Amino acid sequence: MAKNDDWLALTPEETLEPALPICDPHHHLWDARSARLTPRYLLEEVLRDLTSGHNVVSTVFIECGAMYRQDGEDAMKFVGEVEFANGIAAMSASGLYGNPRVAAGIVGTANLLGGSATGRVLDALIAAGNGRFKGIRHGGSWDASDAVNNPRPNPTTPPMAGLFNMPAFREGFAELAPRGLSFEGWCFHPQIPELTDLARAFPETAIIFNHFGAPLGIGPYSGKRDAIFPVWQQYVAELATCPNVYAKLGGINMPLNGYGWHERPRPPTSQELADTTRPYYDFTVEQFGPDRCMFESNFPVDLITCSYNTLWNAFKRLSTGYSADEKAALFHDTAARVYRLST
Repeated sequence: MAKNDDWLALTPEETLEPALPICDPHHHLWDARSARLTPRYLLEEVLRDLTSGHNVVSTVFIECGAMYRQDGEDAMKFVGEVEFANGIAAMSASGLYGNPRVAAGIVGTANLLGGSATGRVLDALIAAGNGRFKGIRHGGSWDASDAVNNPRPNPTTPPMAGLFNMPAFREGFAELAPRGLSFEGWCFHPQIPELTDLARAFPETAIIFNHFGAPLGIGPYSGKRDAIFPVWQQYVAELATCPNVYAKLGGINMPLNGYGWHERPRPPTSQELADTTRPYYDFTVEQFGPDRCMFESNFPVDLITCSYNTLWNAFKRLSTGYSADEKAALFHDTAARVYRLST
């Protein structure tokens, strides 16, 4: 149970378009995370959200530092997270827990700064995924301000400026395409041009642009949304010219985005979320097109802002006016195709 369940219950909503099939391409799983809003988010907890009203048929697990191996060499400790996620996926695939196929796709991590030696780690991750392993995320988010929390890309590498441009990183990155693996482009908005340069240098590698590039709204960026937005637009428009890049639509309700939803006496409604963040969604879909865009939950991280039901209601409000085929792409088909899922 999340620590803010009573708060979330203050804004109940009926599910919109409950039959629309959904593939949620971005959620996490973890346990024993006492500092988190929800210290436990395993099969029982994720299913509570997935079955709260919407027709979620499949999901993709994204790395979050869970269940690394305690023993062995550092480079291989990441394999434990994929083993863990694959165990959850196998439970879900049994059908004993309902219709959603949790972690039908799995994205892990590896230290790409290891250069070409990263290849053997990737091979171990592929083996651990038992056909479900699809790619990795090695985050490039960084900011000089202490007011902006720089998440560690993984335990072996600290946050650092210019990661995507480092020769050792690119040598490791080159190991992805020969194995048919994708890359999660997680960065803050000032690093979007670096991600664009990376995409152009490796056109054969599918890159998924995470969380709109996390437009920052705290610390030195607080109160500057109107000035930052046109800069963000320019960056995203340039990134969209790379045909190997796909965009995840979501993850913009975190505290670092500066909306302060979690500080309100009542959680926002889906209409409030849609109205406030619409410019980011509309512009990204306009640039990439529905066939290269996918809605994502970013749960349980975005649980700090709203319930799972409310979030997907917001996405459905944001997609009003799209054709049936376009909505199918945004809610399911793009994610299933990019992550090579059967459901």
